[in-house]
Amino acid sequence: MLFLFAATSLLASCAGKTGGRGFQMPPTPVETSNVAPQVARDQFKALGSIDSDELIDVVSEISGTVVELPFSEGRAVTKGQLLARIDDSEIDAQAMRAEAERDRASLDHDRAKQLFERNAISAKELENASIDLRVAEADLQVAKARLARTRIQAPFAGLVGRRRVSVGAYVSAGDQITELARVDQMRVTFSAPERYLSDLRVGIPVGVQTPAYPGRTFQGRLSVVDPIVDPTSRTVQLVASIPNRQRLLRPGMSADVRVTLAQRESALMVPDEAVFAEGNQDFVYVVNPDSTVSRTAIHLGTRDSAMVEVLSGLEAGALIVRAGHQKLYEGARVMPVQSGGPGGAPNADDSAKPAAAKGTSS
Repeated sequence: MLFLFAATSLLASCAGKTGGRGFQMPPTPVETSNVAPQVARDQFKALGSIDSDELIDVVSEISGTVVELPFSEGRAVTKGQLLARIDDSEIDAQAMRAEAERDRASLDHDRAKQLFERNAISAKELENASIDLRVAEADLQVAKARLARTRIQAPFAGLVGRRRVSVGAYVSAGDQITELARVDQMRVTFSAPERYLSDLRVGIPVGVQTPAYPGRTFQGRLSVVDPIVDPTSRTVQLVASIPNRQRLLRPGMSADVRVTLAQRESALMVPDEAVFAEGNQDFVYVVNPDSTVSRTAIHLGTRDSAMVEVLSGLEAGALIVRAGHQKLYEGARVMPVQSGGPGGAPNADDSAKPAAAKGTSS
């Protein structure tokens, strides 16, 4: 009896020193994030290849000696700019002779017409003079066309490649002079699984990144959706048009392509690391006003590498545990700590987001 009385007195003394509440666990420090509306995009990624909108081999249409190559390799040229000139001395002489023949045929025709009006020649003779004039005019057009082919001009503005011939070299019809590529507008070719076919349409946004410019995204639009699905790979071939006014993109580059199929302006997005699963159900911990946490079931939508869309279970303005939920339980007390990055405190990239989620500190 004496022992029990001493133990009871000791417990009463301890309770008095703690205010009658007993021992309490200290709050657990956790990183938190505010749930705020922001843009959500349904996207898929693919690997592609960058090509010029137009790419041609500049060739000679006639045989002859190259007398001029008035372009700088790898530089920009304008539409109609002279790229090469073939020796035209013989062809020019032929054109002059054809022009003289045309002039003579024209005079003969005029004379025959006057004689016919005076009944000095027959209608057959006038018809023959008309035919001779048309033949002479056709011969002149052929000569002029051959003469024009001695001057090889750029059919569009772009970048020329290296020279494939030198001044003084003899070229045959079809021999390559250089290459010409239009680079103000680029084409990106890639493929998509057939399950996306119903959502693909010309004009939807496309973002392109390339290892040559890390961290930079080139924006464009889908321009071609192939109507045929490859029966072997079950993919559909796509082409996107990407403006390239600074001429940073070059033909042959690889491309990491991201296609936006749909976009929602006011979706609720949370950090992917804040979500944990038990069985088939996803949860987050919501921080209550009294700094305790509640385990809340949620339903997820679109997911990317850092953020996930919440379709139901949360409301805008809620404060959730971003990191540290592994050591929590229902009703646990927490000490919120401000966090950075997506869904947390502002960082350098948030200025580019229409409605980025911001973190708070309680």
